[in-house]
Amino acid sequence: MNVGILMITHGNVGAVLLQAATHVLGVCPLTTQTLSAPPDCDPDQIYLEALTITQKLDHGDGVLVLTDLYGSTPCNIACRLHEQHAVSVVAGLNLPMLVRLLNYPDLPLGELTEKAVSGGRDGVQLCLSQESTRHAK
Repeated sequence: MNVGILMITHGNVGAVLLQAATHVLGVCPLTTQTLSAPPDCDPDQIYLEALTITQKLDHGDGVLVLTDLYGSTPCNIACRLHEQHAVSVVAGLNLPMLVRLLNYPDLPLGELTEKAVSGGRDGVQLCLSQESTRHAK
């Protein structure tokens, strides 16, 4: 069994990132689902959908819930899942995070959560042009 992944995001941010990650990797090795929280959504309704999806995704190894922006409605919905289900929630979803964690499909929930955080953090880099590099020396 493997950890399930649920992405709760603004609009189709999660769906687009999942499509891009699957393109990069050629496969999506973990059972993954996205849930959109549109600007005019009823957070309680989205929470109920998230709870149903989480229960379907958990085959005994837990669910990692990814959300795009800490403190936002999608993040608040994700954090409420702790009330009813054993999940791990990571905010700040980005493509490096998703690609990193999908490269480790056999890790348990705690270690996969750490991979998500390190992938998101380490995937943010300042890219200097050669011209900027010459002036920096």
